[in-house]
Amino acid sequence: MQEFDLIKKYFSKISYKHALSLNDDVFFDKKKGLVISIDTYNLGYHFLNFKKPGLVIKKIIRSSISDLICKGVEPKFYFISGSGNKNSFSSKNLFKISESLKQEQRKYGISLCGGDTTFSNALSFSVTSVGYSKKIIYRNNVKPNDNIYVTGNLGDSFIGLQILKKKITFNKKINNYFIKKYYQPDIQISLTKKLLSFANSSIDISDGLIADLDKLINNQCYSYRIDIEKVPTSNYLSTIIQNYKLKKSKIISNGDDYQILFTASPNKSRIIEKTSSICGVKITKIGKIISGNKKASVIDQKGKKILFKNKGYFHQF
Repeated sequence: MQEFDLIKKYFSKISYKHALSLNDDVFFDKKKGLVISIDTYNLGYHFLNFKKPGLVIKKIIRSSISDLICKGVEPKFYFISGSGNKNSFSSKNLFKISESLKQEQRKYGISLCGGDTTFSNALSFSVTSVGYSKKIIYRNNVKPNDNIYVTGNLGDSFIGLQILKKKITFNKKINNYFIKKYYQPDIQISLTKKLLSFANSSIDISDGLIADLDKLINNQCYSYRIDIEKVPTSNYLSTIIQNYKLKKSKIISNGDDYQILFTASPNKSRIIEKTSSICGVKITKIGKIISGNKKASVIDQKGKKILFKNKGYFHQF
């Protein structure tokens, strides 16, 4: 059973009204202006190993607060809980975790407010992020003929993971670039409040471009058309795809990018271009929302449909 089937069958009907039927990334109480998200990260699934605890924690914190950022909400506070043993929570590791948290707090203007620790041989972390706003961008609020946009570049984190798994390798400079993108994704916090002025719907790309795009139109009578050539990649990744004759479609939808995927009305194109320039953040139009009577499609440069064997990561139970 997939994650959303599980939620719909067992939990949606008993959820609190501000929990958005458990079909969004956040809890939102408009009257109180309170926005909350929570995520859990398990060793072997959400992070490869714990050889670099300081970097793992940076990845965890950034991926957690990105849930608020893509909603147009500035993260203010966070709570972190960890389950581990004396090896994972050694004095050396705890010092590195503490130092990384301190750095992330300064970088993103957030504060640690609590959490919990429990003993377990299965290492995991849970992070609750809190922000305040009277308005958010909902996940399932696409409009007819909306343009589809994505921030930053996609695919770098996946290549970094493959390097860490020793499945591929390049020279030291290139390896370090991709590994850094895996551990320290470029979350677009400078866009947070500005998104509210043009985005109709939004989600952060955690499970993969296509998988998260499917979530974006979930429970709505719409579909989409994506131009694979317009999906943004870094210069390093573009060069690798060209030199090694790799298929772009197999790289750009594997998740862990934490870029913002959003839709906006065509008349918002100018303000989006201006915002991109002012904030210094790449924002790329990659497709369009279409009628639900048509099948979703990803098109290559020749206009042919691309079939995805793997649309991204799916939580199976």
